[in-house]
Amino acid sequence: MSATAGNLAVTVEALREQIRRLQAAPRKYLAALRTGVEPFDALLPGGGLPLGQVVELWGERASGRTSLALRAVASAHREGRLCAYVDGPGELYPPAAVAAGVDPSRLLIVRPRTVEHLAWSAVQLVRSGAFACVVLDLTRAPPGTARGEDGVRLSPAEGKRLMDAAGRGGSLLLLLTASEAPADGMLRLRTESRGDRGLSVEVVRSRQGGLGTSTLLPWRALYPELTEGECPWGAQLPPAEAVTVPELVREPSPEREGHRGILGQRPGRDVPMPSLRPMLASEPGLH
Repeated sequence: MSATAGNLAVTVEALREQIRRLQAAPRKYLAALRTGVEPFDALLPGGGLPLGQVVELWGERASGRTSLALRAVASAHREGRLCAYVDGPGELYPPAAVAAGVDPSRLLIVRPRTVEHLAWSAVQLVRSGAFACVVLDLTRAPPGTARGEDGVRLSPAEGKRLMDAAGRGGSLLLLLTASEAPADGMLRLRTESRGDRGLSVEVVRSRQGGLGTSTLLPWRALYPELTEGECPWGAQLPPAEAVTVPELVREPSPEREGHRGILGQRPGRDVPMPSLRPMLASEPGLH
């Protein structure tokens, strides 16, 4: 091989390496959803909640699970992304969500009537790739079901479908679980209220390191409007108002196939919100 040909080969390989770095840069940026609560983000192995994975917020009632989930949703909304909330217990209070920074016009709320449709709904939402973050509240069964107050435990098959869907769609799936009914998230965070001191978060399961680390979040980190030492239970929430969440219909596209997102897309931002009406119409247990 001549010297000229050798130099050309080196130049081509150098260009390929630069292209690989440029292509990896946006994926690295999109690898995590940062909540803006610095102690919480620093606790997580990737500096934020990992997109394309299942993260479990596990704790007792009033332990701060929902507050953290709403903070993640609000963070996605500030970036112009869409989110969804599968409200199993039917207890999500829109004024409280708005007080946490959630934009109701960018939040799709789904309230299944049966336990079986909780995981099913989340799979459809996450796999669509249209939402940056999907919250699945398993802390209680839907009203009127026979599961009682002990939380909903996912079957191994349901857990696998949820993880596969998150990986395919590239969305963050947040599971809110009761202490007596943990799920199988790749990252499990135990939440515990410390009274007026704030919220304790501990990494109790992780496949990416950080196991056993914990932090104490003051309530003001989640609710900036609170005064020093004030608990969120004393915060004044805006009056309840009728909240209308528009349905944005996604047009068919040859660029999407098998519910997979396009490489480099930002889930919940570049992909419009899909219409779930056909799926919901075929499932009599949903409304």
